[in-house]
Amino acid sequence: ANLTQEETDFLLDEEANRIGALILHLAATEKYYQVYTFENRQLNAEEKKQWDTAQNLGTVARESLVNKPIDYYLSIWDDVRKETLKLLKGKDDAWFAATVEGSDMNNHWAWYHVMEHQANHMGQIRLIIKRIEK
Repeated sequence: ANLTQEETDFLLDEEANRIGALILHLAATEKYYQVYTFENRQLNAEEKKQWDTAQNLGTVARESLVNKPIDYYLSIWDDVRKETLKLLKGKDDAWFAATVEGSDMNNHWAWYHVMEHQANHMGQIRLIIKRIEK
């Protein structure tokens, strides 16, 4: 939350992702799983337009997800997380054990994957922060 603009936009190398982009990627992944598990559908065209760059990262994200303060990215992720928590409050163990429609994974695995994905990228962000020259 205390990163400067320079730190938020730092690139470790020409193939890396910026910290802001990684945070938006986490929000996009969580949003995808909201739609997939709670609504039993894929992202629609409008949602894809909103989330695709962050979901896929790479060159387009490196060029376009830049020059926004860290609060911009954290606010989006916070909004997505609030929705996730609201939706999860209405679910029980039977829902978690149920298979996601059109898949052989259950809801528990899907949301475990979201948290595992988050832990992985948070480690990546910590590494990037440690590599920023002060």
